[in-house]
Amino acid sequence: MTGHTAAFIDDAFRLADAAGATAGVAVRLVAPGDLASVVGLFERTWGVGRSPDASMLQALDHAGNTVLIATDATSRRGAGPVGATLGFLGWSGGTHLHSHMNAVVPWRRSGGVGYALKLFQRAICLQNGVDEMRWTFDPLIRRNAHFNLVKLGAEVTHFWPDFYGRLDDTITGSDRSDRFEVRWRLASERTVRAVTGQPQPEWNADDRLELDADFETLRAENVDVAARLREESRRLFGELMERGLRPELDGENDYVFTADDVDRRADHGGSP
Repeated sequence: MTGHTAAFIDDAFRLADAAGATAGVAVRLVAPGDLASVVGLFERTWGVGRSPDASMLQALDHAGNTVLIATDATSRRGAGPVGATLGFLGWSGGTHLHSHMNAVVPWRRSGGVGYALKLFQRAICLQNGVDEMRWTFDPLIRRNAHFNLVKLGAEVTHFWPDFYGRLDDTITGSDRSDRFEVRWRLASERTVRAVTGQPQPEWNADDRLELDADFETLRAENVDVAARLREESRRLFGELMERGLRPELDGENDYVFTADDVDRRADHGGSP
């Protein structure tokens, strides 16, 4: 946990506010009256019974974790959230915020709501001396890989086969819950470059994996093909990361596996 200048923290909140304005939302900490609607949004996203109940969210919020909502900037006061996120503190491998749930209503997805929530979460962490966030994501969902690695500047640190076991939720169904774990170093040059829209480097590739453009649709419409891709990717991720290679994305949003410095700049070859 590290202190930052007031100017750096103010910049983080300005970036979050700008992202919210672009998405047409206002992001804030929950109030007690929001909790039922947050539960409703989480259950709409992952299925009934897949959300912490309102009392658990209240406890997490009271203890100082990030339970955030995004409301439509033009909606009347008291309207339900169009997005919500939940993160809680952890200390395995160093103090960090584990960002566990991030949900957006279907008609506002891909409109910047999730990005605004993440940037506000970052600003709150920095304000409270927390320099790192972590979370997991399905490595075969291309849009999530782009969001995490390119738009936010997080980096993959682990591959966890069947991390949650069999979920049988609205999103995953019977598919395996393989996950990449990412680390988002909130004050790093890599992160600052990403969230301020600076170009990302072309990574030197030791191997590659082309991602399906819409694995979620493929999984729903052709279970056998999706299962084969899952098996092939699982083998590849395990082998390459065991060799010390890290997955990044190229300009086509496909994985390249590289040993380049994680903080490499776009104009400085292999150096940070």
